[in-house]
Amino acid sequence: MKKTASLAVAAVAILVMALAGAAQTAFDSTRAYEHLRQIVQFGPRPAGSAALESTRKYFRQQLGAIGVQTSDQTFNASTPIGPVKMTNVVATIPGARPERIVFTGHYDTKLFRDFTFVGANDGGSSAAFLLELARVLKARKNPLTMEILFLDGEEAFHPTEWRGTDHTYGSRYYVEAAKRDGTLKSIRALVLVDMIGGRDLTLDRETNSTPWLTETLWQTARKLGVQDNFPDRPEPIEDDHLPFLEAGVQAVDIIDLNHYAAAGWWHTREDTLDKTSARSLQVVGDVLLAALPTIEARLVKGAATAPKPKTGRH
Repeated sequence: MKKTASLAVAAVAILVMALAGAAQTAFDSTRAYEHLRQIVQFGPRPAGSAALESTRKYFRQQLGAIGVQTSDQTFNASTPIGPVKMTNVVATIPGARPERIVFTGHYDTKLFRDFTFVGANDGGSSAAFLLELARVLKARKNPLTMEILFLDGEEAFHPTEWRGTDHTYGSRYYVEAAKRDGTLKSIRALVLVDMIGGRDLTLDRETNSTPWLTETLWQTARKLGVQDNFPDRPEPIEDDHLPFLEAGVQAVDIIDLNHYAAAGWWHTREDTLDKTSARSLQVVGDVLLAALPTIEARLVKGAATAPKPKTGRH
């Protein structure tokens, strides 16, 4: 009886450990939504603002707490309102190989002087999502190095929308720096998330993105039964992935722009926490993590036959 009882206790202990391990490598939208709530509390976060620096400090604290190192890539951007100091925050999770998958999104909000714009979805949701994704990837065995990249300066300073080069300051600087130091070639793929926390999530199938990356994600969404959130509705969208694509990096943009704009919430005072949903963050997290092994398998196969890349930090 004692031996049987001991075996039973051991079996329960193993099960508990297995469940705990599964929880560590599963996306937790409750955690992500708490990050979003904290970020929104900083208020408007345009590039160069004190609130955006507070947001960066929050990133460093949260990532440091889970053992993920960060570095800052600071630069001065020439904008329509004059020089603005901007900072991309780079978090690195080493993998079995030095080649990288970069998961990225912007964390700044558009500058509005006539109303308070907290950018819960547009800037907040991507940052909150990436923080939770970093926790999951840190607990996972990764065949490639994982980089979490928080981009500054996606938004235009012009009162309306993008004009000329008044946009994507952070992503353009990052790509140019990576070209200069020879590390761009170590990026095997880039996954951009933007405006992924809105209620009634409807993600356009962004047509500038690398087709096989898009199809992998949309096919995974169908397998998970969330195809309503990933409809087969093609739409070209300009975003932070374009500088990477132009530099030859395979990239995909996961974004809910048109639906959120149609609701009257995009770039208005209405982009507040109550227009967002933890479920939307969960859907994107589940699909991305379920698709990741397929993405990795293809990239690892390609990396094994490619010249060894240089490594370095930006």
